[in-house]
Amino acid sequence: MTNDERINDMLTVREVAQLLHVHPNTLRRWSNEGRIRAYRISLRGDRRFKREEIAHFLAELNGTASGWREA
Repeated sequence: MTNDERINDMLTVREVAQLLHVHPNTLRRWSNEGRIRAYRISLRGDRRFKREEIAHFLAELNGTASGWREA
């Protein structure tokens, strides 16, 4: 898988904010605080989020996490 394919498989701030029903600035703050992991992909510092990590974050919020952790 190339870098471009990996980046295209990741979610933007706007997409994740819509999934979590929060304002994009809230998501950015959570990222800055370490509550949710963001990956910086450009010189400008654009944030991207892994789909699997967002799914796990949602599961934890809903209390349905099965103890699974990605290594």
